Amino acid sequence: MLKYILRRIISYIPLLIGITLISFLIMRLSPGGPELMAGFGSADSDPEVREKIVRIYGLDRPLHEQYLKWLGNIVTLDFGVSFQDGRSVSKKIMERLPATILLNVCSLFFIFLIAVPAGVYSAAKPGSFFDRAVTILVFAGFSVPAYWLALIFMDYFGVRLGILPISGLVSSGWDYFSPARKVADVAWHLILPVFISAFTGLASLSRYVRAEMKEVLSMDFITAARARGVGEGDVIWKHAFRNALLPLATLTGLMLPSIIGGGVIFETIFSWPGVGRLMYQAVMARDYPLIMGNGVIVAALTLAGNFIADVSYAYIDPRIRYK
Repeated sequence: MLKYILRRIISYIPLLIGITLISFLIMRLSPGGPELMAGFGSADSDPEVREKIVRIYGLDRPLHEQYLKWLGNIVTLDFGVSFQDGRSVSKKIMERLPATILLNVCSLFFIFLIAVPAGVYSAAKPGSFFDRAVTILVFAGFSVPAYWLALIFMDYFGVRLGILPISGLVSSGWDYFSPARKVADVAWHLILPVFISAFTGLASLSRYVRAEMKEVLSMDFITAARARGVGEGDVIWKHAFRNALLPLATLTGLMLPSIIGGGVIFETIFSWPGVGRLMYQAVMARDYPLIMGNGVIVAALTLAGNFIADVSYAYIDPRIRYK
């Protein structure tokens, strides 16, 4: 098992370097730059001032020098400073992480809580009223754009009825609330974004669970278990569900980056003070260090998610580690 884990870790190193190179080149080859956002991009602006800004940011050096310096810094977890306010990129991301983690952990909790039982029950009762109702519901959630549904709910529940907040994490005057009221206020602000995120996100997971469970339930060892008189509940949860866990492990691993990476459009719509909204503000300001720092963190988490999925594979099915 240890050799298998070491092989997987070593195989991710060139992949991570390739991701950093692509991220760097995309940002450097994209039009515009920080000097444009500072108001010195027009034709009548002073060229000397524009060149000075470029020189301060080190953008006048050859690309390979810029990349190697940036790569050397991120090895020590130094992502540089933001072009917008000169603050550390790491600090800015860390300040936004709690809000993003809170939102996405709550969303994933409800996605798994609803999608897994729904997928298992649909597979156990294919063609039933429940199966058809769940199919319609999840495909509606999969087809409807999250930003459109968010705007509709914000208009109805937030503007017309006025019963739910439509933006932010806390209400004004939150610092003066009692501890219990602070928790209730955050939960109140979570209702809309968590519901929209969970509703649009449970489709793929419930369909994966249903498809995998249906395949497992059609296998011979399930028929043999039923022939031995094993109860239907034990057949489904003890015999079939464990064998259907492999795709669930993959999806769980791939969902890890979304916990920290955040949703750019989603957080921007709800004015959620998370990493996704920070990324949007960085793109609009051509803040290269912040964009690339966030990109590297998300890429590293994606690889970490794949690693967790690979190890989970090997744990659930020991034959995989010998392939």
